[in-house]
Amino acid sequence: MQLFYLDHIQPQDSHFYFNEEEHKHLVRVLRKNEGDLVHVTNGKGYMFKAELIEIASKKTKAKVLSVTQAPPRRYNLHLAIAPTKMNDRIEWFLEKATEIGIDRISFILCDHSERKKIKLERYQRVLVSALKQSLHYKLPEVSELVPFSKFIQSAKATHQFIAHCYDEEKILLSQSIKLQEDYLLLIGPEGDFSTAEVQQAVNQGFKPVSLGNSRLRTETAGIVGVHTFALLHE
Repeated sequence: MQLFYLDHIQPQDSHFYFNEEEHKHLVRVLRKNEGDLVHVTNGKGYMFKAELIEIASKKTKAKVLSVTQAPPRRYNLHLAIAPTKMNDRIEWFLEKATEIGIDRISFILCDHSERKKIKLERYQRVLVSALKQSLHYKLPEVSELVPFSKFIQSAKATHQFIAHCYDEEKILLSQSIKLQEDYLLLIGPEGDFSTAEVQQAVNQGFKPVSLGNSRLRTETAGIVGVHTFALLHE
């Protein structure tokens, strides 16, 4: 199934128009014709089955035939991660995390961070592309880069974890998860969180966890975290 993304469609709509980007893909790449059926998501948990009823040079109109709502995820996962020095690595993480399933991604600026600016608009395009490829109906939220201390002070998840590599008492993330709950997981930069950041997080109620015995790259640690939650909720 080919899935398209249009964030402006509402469940009550009977008709809608494709934006310029999706219109070009429909007409020039896929060579769709009037009468063809298409599937579209608004990224808010809904999938629309529609019929193309008008294809012009610059716009395509479709009639909604049916609307399907995806069942809610049995848990809520917010992952905060320090962006990697190499931009393609964090984009890989965004793509794979979306495919596996995640609700929100935030970027944090840490003491050891090497990347101090992000291209949020580009990252959002990566998320949309992964959403369409994986046939998901819910687009993860993504937030701008904020300082670590500011972020943890405003954190509100029921269960809050910080994954770090220091030799201190930690338990495995997989043993810390209670099913069908609300979670926030912090993943640090290439040089790990500073000891001061770990202590600050602990003071704010974050629980130190381990992702296993291997020393992981930032983006790999992020994927291991996302997959651990998904696997335990299968």
